[in-house]
Amino acid sequence: MERKMEENTVSDVDAGREAGGEDALVGNVNKLIVSPPGYSGTPRKGHLVFDACFESGNLGRVDYISEFEFDLFIRPDTCNPRFRVWFNFTVENVRETQRVIFNVVNFSKTKSLYRDGMSPVVKSTSRPKWQRLPAKNVYYYRCPDHRRNYVMSFAFCFDREDDVYQFAYCYPYTYSRLQHYLASLERRNLPYLQREQLGLSVQQRRLDLLTITNSDHMSAEREKKLVFLTARVHPGESPASFVCQGVIDFLVSQHPVAQILRDHVIFKIVPMLNPDGVYLGNYRCSLMGFDLNRHWQDPSPWAHPTLHAVKQLIVQMNQDPRVSLEFYIDVHAHSTMLNGFMYGNVFEEEERVQRQAVFPRLLCQNAPDFSFSNTSFNRDVVKAGTGRRFLGGLLDDTSYCYTLEVSFYSYMTAGSTAPVPYTEETYMKLGRNVARTFLDYYKLNNFIKDNRPTPIQSSGVMSQTGNGVGRDTADREKEKSVGH
Repeated sequence: MERKMEENTVSDVDAGREAGGEDALVGNVNKLIVSPPGYSGTPRKGHLVFDACFESGNLGRVDYISEFEFDLFIRPDTCNPRFRVWFNFTVENVRETQRVIFNVVNFSKTKSLYRDGMSPVVKSTSRPKWQRLPAKNVYYYRCPDHRRNYVMSFAFCFDREDDVYQFAYCYPYTYSRLQHYLASLERRNLPYLQREQLGLSVQQRRLDLLTITNSDHMSAEREKKLVFLTARVHPGESPASFVCQGVIDFLVSQHPVAQILRDHVIFKIVPMLNPDGVYLGNYRCSLMGFDLNRHWQDPSPWAHPTLHAVKQLIVQMNQDPRVSLEFYIDVHAHSTMLNGFMYGNVFEEEERVQRQAVFPRLLCQNAPDFSFSNTSFNRDVVKAGTGRRFLGGLLDDTSYCYTLEVSFYSYMTAGSTAPVPYTEETYMKLGRNVARTFLDYYKLNNFIKDNRPTPIQSSGVMSQTGNGVGRDTADREKEKSVGH
């Protein structure tokens, strides 16, 4: 690619162009017209207009290299220049059949699934469904022109002049989308679903808490088993929201398994722990630049209000003798590995180690995209402030705390030779399978009519080889006999 280094000629119709190097980027481009060097006058078709001034948007700067090539700079997380991964922007004023190469030049990570076939997602006005770009049009390499940073280049051909095109790192799931979804659930007036505002973020966005259970079946004498699930503590990890919605959709459905689970378990779900970061288009941090998943030990009510509220609730429930808080699962997305998998904690007692492995083993049977071989149990010092590690030390030995990770890109199933890219739907399907697995874990299958639970869209028990641990029926029965 020939790179012309002339002075850029760009104009911002609203706010003026931001000066300075990439480290100085603080805001998103706003209807930024990128014209050839020396050009003045009314922009022509093909003089691209870039915009990221919208919810979850991120693009900090655009450099004109040639009429076919543009360098794009990710805006760092607010108040934290270390993280530059998430991007989400629109392009308009295109010329029909215009071919371009976009170079995203300032990633803060070196390892990336872009090396393994991952590609950005795109949609346009006339084709509003997100789809991945062809992997053959995407290149990831270390570039000498940009401090030897890693660069992701992708080629694209615009085909409709009147369309606005939108590109993103992965399928966006915004704060507003969550609010519309939760409002639609509320309107159904389901007797077993309660939505409440647990608190507010620094910028006064809602911290929502859902409680899903059939209270009619919960006697005052019987200890209540409780599962607590959180997602989007890292705002750029949008697949976590699709997984979380899959869990919720299944638990509020009329599926026979969901009905049984509501009768025996209380589910508490916080779908978006970092609403400000999600809204602002950050990758890892909150408005004030904090990685909230390193502050569980001592969250501040003013700097980390959402974390503080959730921790208070969990501590309070843990002290309630009528409640058995048995699971904490925090949902994330992973930028370098395939499949869904889990992280767990390290214990001294062998029996507890074995019991902790039961849920991921069962999930491996229910979800063809979940990998038990990728699942690991660790006590890394750097992870000490995470929800999994902190709550693992706080809760008693009948409780298990996991991080559920899902790939930003794809999964390998047993016997497959090529990775299968995730879609919004397959992320949600993993969530449905997570919910379904609690039936097996709590040995509630006998409550299903004829003891034959209805399958969840072909998510039957699969023997996992390579991707997980291959097991026959006898092995599975042995696993289910492990005490919970």
